[in-house]
Amino acid sequence: MAELDLAELDLAELDLAGPDTAGAHRYDLVLRGRALIDGAITSAEIGVRDGRIAKVAPADAGLSADTIVELAADEVLLPGLVDTHVHVNEPGRTEWEGFESATRAAAAGGVTTIVDMPLNSIPPTVSVAALDEKRAVAEGRVFVDVGFWGGVIPGNIAELAPLHDAGVYGFKCFLLPSGVDEFPEVSVVEMRDAMAVLAGLDSLLVVHAEDAHIIEESVQPGSREYAPFLASRPRSAEDAAIAEVIQGAADTGVRAHILHLSNGDSIGRIAAARADGVDLTVETCPHYLTLTAEDILDGSTAFKCCPPIREGDNRDELWRGLSEGTIDYIVSDHSPSTSEMKFAGDGDFSLAWGGIASLQLGLPLVWTHARERGYSLEQVVSLMAEKPAARVGLVDKGRIIEGGAADFAVFAPEETFTVDAKRLAHRHPITPYDGQQLTGIVRTTYLAGARIESDAPRGRLLRRENSAHRGAAEPVENGETA
Repeated sequence: MAELDLAELDLAELDLAGPDTAGAHRYDLVLRGRALIDGAITSAEIGVRDGRIAKVAPADAGLSADTIVELAADEVLLPGLVDTHVHVNEPGRTEWEGFESATRAAAAGGVTTIVDMPLNSIPPTVSVAALDEKRAVAEGRVFVDVGFWGGVIPGNIAELAPLHDAGVYGFKCFLLPSGVDEFPEVSVVEMRDAMAVLAGLDSLLVVHAEDAHIIEESVQPGSREYAPFLASRPRSAEDAAIAEVIQGAADTGVRAHILHLSNGDSIGRIAAARADGVDLTVETCPHYLTLTAEDILDGSTAFKCCPPIREGDNRDELWRGLSEGTIDYIVSDHSPSTSEMKFAGDGDFSLAWGGIASLQLGLPLVWTHARERGYSLEQVVSLMAEKPAARVGLVDKGRIIEGGAADFAVFAPEETFTVDAKRLAHRHPITPYDGQQLTGIVRTTYLAGARIESDAPRGRLLRRENSAHRGAAEPVENGETA
């Protein structure tokens, strides 16, 4: 059916022919209650048929269905979140995470679609053969929908067009060592060569932007203290690399994206580039918005990530960037590892693996802090669902709109809980948020109109060209995935 643009309509003006009880208008599922629709929370009825949203109606419309769900008074129906920055690490490093555990954690946090990063798996997703291998491993084992990024590394420029044709959502590169040997960094020249190719494909280049030379010349960490580690990844390194990405995007016309912005000093540069017409977007992550360097104790390597968690005043600048729209959206950069790696060297920040595990906690983390800063739930969900989906081309995701995917999170925004790392669904019980009290609980998650159950992996493996046309989620078979 044609997509209905709710931005131009008021729900009260929808053409409803009274109670929808005729057999021809019966739905597979109807959800009734408060829902986030067209940027506002309103009482509504949502009719689902064949895995898609078939009807958005005002409350008391009387939609009929095989299954009717009445939301509790303290619940809000949200679109499923879209997390475009997840390291699943399978195949090759399944002991770090894996498709089953990662997508269970996503579902528990109201995330119904993830896009998997190309590195930390062995092989990395830098060729069609590697993509096929990754898809084969994931097939039939995912609890939410999963798309894939391709990778740009030295020497694989001939693989970019075939990977694009195979359905990746864009390409990632590093401007400094990635931390794994299989995914080496590219030089600025190599990045620009890739940008030229990707501009011709109208693909998206996403960049880990830290300048290797500045970091090499900075203080070298080597202790349990956080301060030397923070000094080893200075703000200037991030800003210099972002400047290179901006210049390359301006010169080639490629669509570019800055990953995990941690440095508030770069916001002005980014805003100026956009004003000049550069097609540039930027993400940040829950840990940069909720944690501060001042609060990280010696040896607390659960907090280590790259770029690093910076000072409180910098955190304020990131929130300002969000409020002004210079930072476009929020995603997890979920990057777990084993306990042995995360706490290597008895908490030595130079030896521990750098990565934050928070895929399941993103919505309550951001909501807890955002509401204190005057943000509405509507704004938070836009930053974590609609906007990341739109940037990568998941056009049917991230909104409750007729014709869209029937992916939902039932959220209780006032309920509080205390994080217990041992009860999280990702593989290892490690998170810097262990013991924190947060506000907002995801009670139920739906994928393609069906409640996600922890023993039934019904997610789909997505390809870019088909992302706008999927129907009901079904187990994948014979490699024929949406």
